[in-house]
Amino acid sequence: MQIVTQFSDLDVNKEYTYSDYLLWQFTERVELIKGFIKKMSPAPSRLHQTIAKNITFKFLQYFENKTCNLFFAPFDVRLPVKNSKNNTTVVQPDLCIICDETKLDDKGCNGAPDLIVEILSPNNSKHDVDTKFKLYQESGVKEYWMVEPTEKIVLVYTLQNNKYIGLKPFTVGEVIESPLFLDMKIAVADVFDRI
Repeated sequence: MQIVTQFSDLDVNKEYTYSDYLLWQFTERVELIKGFIKKMSPAPSRLHQTIAKNITFKFLQYFENKTCNLFFAPFDVRLPVKNSKNNTTVVQPDLCIICDETKLDDKGCNGAPDLIVEILSPNNSKHDVDTKFKLYQESGVKEYWMVEPTEKIVLVYTLQNNKYIGLKPFTVGEVIESPLFLDMKIAVADVFDRI
């Protein structure tokens, strides 16, 4: 396959691989879900960016001098999805924590991150709540946070016996406690600061 410079030159009904994905050089942001193209929302809103910045700041404080790494979109994560062909799923989570450095290469992460955060927006909420929830669960992401800006809620799911178990939703006035990183505590008010 040749380099593709126009999104319109792709067939959205065709299955692609990560090798194909590497040849796409157009401005639209896309993910590859089990071989199929999923066009991403345009640039994130100010609200989305503020929340991402707030969580990033808290994560940087917590993970300083620890072996885990923080990455934020755009950052390619190649997920090992069991029921699909190899190298057919590439996502760009808003934030992810990767503790196993052997999963990191020059192109991003090859394997499941330990923790993923997705900030919901009207354009992507079904994708994050349904499609990505199932993908992250299936590929072994140990902890998944969904941040709901309108209601100012953080939903935390932890992987147990290959299934996500949801904790009680965290709201303003409460503190998020990570099941994976037991001593990491983040006030919900800090997540939504300046919103």
